[in-house]
Amino acid sequence: MGSPDQQPQTPAAPYSGYLGRLMRVLEADAAAAEPVRSAHDGAPADVLARLEAAVEDLRADLLGLSHDLHAHPEVGYAEQHAAAAIAQLLSNHGHDCEVGAYGLPTALRSLAGDGSGPRVAVLAEYDALPEIGHACGHNIIAATAVGAFLALARLQPDLGGSVELIGTPAEEGGGGKELIAQAGGFAEVDAALMLHPMNVEVAEHPWIGVRQVQITYHGRSAHASALPFLGRNALDAVVSAYTGVAQLRQHMLPSDRVHGVITDGGSKPNIVPARAQALFYLRSAEPETLAELCDRAEAIFRAAALATGTELELEWDTCPVYLPLRNNAPLAARYAQAMARRGRRVLPRGIVPEHMTGSTDMGNVSVRVPSIHPTLKVAPVGVSIHDPEFAVWSVGEEADRGCVDGAFGLAVTAADFLTDARLRAEVRAAFETQGGVLDPAALLH
Repeated sequence: MGSPDQQPQTPAAPYSGYLGRLMRVLEADAAAAEPVRSAHDGAPADVLARLEAAVEDLRADLLGLSHDLHAHPEVGYAEQHAAAAIAQLLSNHGHDCEVGAYGLPTALRSLAGDGSGPRVAVLAEYDALPEIGHACGHNIIAATAVGAFLALARLQPDLGGSVELIGTPAEEGGGGKELIAQAGGFAEVDAALMLHPMNVEVAEHPWIGVRQVQITYHGRSAHASALPFLGRNALDAVVSAYTGVAQLRQHMLPSDRVHGVITDGGSKPNIVPARAQALFYLRSAEPETLAELCDRAEAIFRAAALATGTELELEWDTCPVYLPLRNNAPLAARYAQAMARRGRRVLPRGIVPEHMTGSTDMGNVSVRVPSIHPTLKVAPVGVSIHDPEFAVWSVGEEADRGCVDGAFGLAVTAADFLTDARLRAEVRAAFETQGGVLDPAALLH
């Protein structure tokens, strides 16, 4: 047994000083920030009252769904329990639900309304993370979406138009929304809404784009002690690539992110690894800058092969590309005003540091149809999504309150869109100003 100074050390503490200062600054800036305002009237007051009553009536069902999904975490494209639970809840309220929609076994859809007039889609996610379950709070996303849909359905046909619930599998690295889009899932949709639980409450969160790349190096095996000169070390190539990416970080844009893991490093130390593999995620705030970042990373990967005498096998986008999200400001403002009715202060963009973000396949929806993806505060600032502690916060008193409040916020935003023609026109104008409908495949090479 080793001496005390040879015992394993605990991980270094995170930047607690920064987090403490961040929380103080956020609190001060949030208090000083002007409320997010809308120039539109939105839905009539009686519609808001009826939606609020409907959501409150659905409270037990929504919390039951959230807790059920939290207790049965399923990874992307394996969400059979979640899809069945949502379909059963919809059936209990008299709604047909197609499970296996768009050619995806765990995708689902349900429609309220006759299909004429404007159509709003409310999007649900319900996949979990490997090992740490609902540490991204998708159980809350599902509950808020289902709650909004059921509340809106109770007011049809008075609202006019149609409301569609679309269940989107595999957000965590599977790109379910892009596959649904390719299958025509958003072709008849005029606006798309969803939210994401977080540690802050923001109307227009700056979700960034992400691409995946898997690099595999092929070398030559040899005895690592007797005849190492006959080998070509694939692990050395992966390490060189990993180190090259680390050196790139100093020279990336502040909004760029690169992170990777070595998924295969060989079998035994006395065998020169003939094969080694790593997986990287590359993120950036704009499609153009994401393309440039990927070019620079690929040059590093190829240089590592040249330096080690190995062969590089490069596989981009084993999952669909996630594009940066376009926030539709007029819709986001209506959501913020709806949440104010629930006592929530939704912050404008710019208060929360924009480097505190991730990616979502909702970005791929947002270049096809006007979209929002605000954040819903259910945890303290120091607790980040994808941290096991967030899984604890995604079920409990704050999460339960968020399920009801979020369902109301989404429902009111959809009702505003359906009943206010002037709002619909501005939503569309803002979308066209941002570039209109784009083909994700054409944005990145």
